[in-house]
Amino acid sequence: MNKVQGKTSRYFLAAMMCWVTPITIADEPSEGEQQAVPQHFAPRQNADSQALMEELVEQGVPQAWLEEALGQANYTQSVLDAMEGAAERRLKWHEYRAIFMTQQRIEEGVEFIDEHADALARAESTYGVPAEIITAIIGVETYYGRHKGQHRVLDSLATLAFHHPVRGAFFRGELAAFLRIAYEQQVDPARLRGSYAGAMGYPQFIPTSYQAYAVDFDDDGRRDLWENPVDAIGSVANYFAEHNWKPGADIYHQATGPDELPRELLQELSFNQTSTPAVSVAQLAAHGLTPNESLDSELLVVPLALEFADGEIHYRFGEYNFYVITRYNHSHLYAMAVAELAEEIAALHDKLHEDEA
Repeated sequence: MNKVQGKTSRYFLAAMMCWVTPITIADEPSEGEQQAVPQHFAPRQNADSQALMEELVEQGVPQAWLEEALGQANYTQSVLDAMEGAAERRLKWHEYRAIFMTQQRIEEGVEFIDEHADALARAESTYGVPAEIITAIIGVETYYGRHKGQHRVLDSLATLAFHHPVRGAFFRGELAAFLRIAYEQQVDPARLRGSYAGAMGYPQFIPTSYQAYAVDFDDDGRRDLWENPVDAIGSVANYFAEHNWKPGADIYHQATGPDELPRELLQELSFNQTSTPAVSVAQLAAHGLTPNESLDSELLVVPLALEFADGEIHYRFGEYNFYVITRYNHSHLYAMAVAELAEEIAALHDKLHEDEA
């Protein structure tokens, strides 16, 4: 279809990897510096932990409980190392897509829909989010609950809160939220596992998202995202609804465009961004980029240029619901993978059930 000039391709690749501000990890410490890194976070031995504990005590969490919890946290260098290698920042579209668009993941998505049909139907009725979108999110995040993460959340968040060179303040807030969740849910914080970044359960919510969007969807008195897929289904749907998902609206449209993309055009039209749609179909048409179907010329979209293995570029126009998916993970690659996986799951589900009928 369309190929990007070599000079432009380098710029384009950088634009594709902008889901978060690039993270800079400090240089590898010398042997002496490594020995100086605290290997524990007990408040009485760590001033940062002490300060956090005092804040949480003021919010009603018992000091003795916090001392015991933080005393179990361990510094984990591998967590800091993993933060540097997120797939969204190092892969091209065709590489990223290949991770998630497998026949097995599609087929297991259909099985997930069938197994949880009642909960998914109730979530769609309550929140307006289609079953296949909820399923695709859980499928991308944890392979339908199979891979929820092997890191102790307590270790990950303590390490990032007190040792990440750029985003420490953000993760300090996540650690505080996690400790509150563990206390309120009456679970041992040292037993809970998740991703290296502290994301948890079927939908991989970070702790502040858990506080804000997790729901008790089966009315058993607990918001359990680790072991309860029904709560996870309702929570994902609630997350999207709270970020203004538009029921019934499209996610993206296929488009065509020029064989070459000048750097100036990429900059002017803000390709592959995760901000709200701000470029009209008419503006794109003026530069030779047109949808493959009829769209309102004033419709605002997110222009996308996705690189395939042969170097060709496929164009797409993301609508507002595409932007909503990027609220879950600030990556246009992630949003497109979720959208395509949802399409394939829905298509196979419909085909199988038509055959059964």
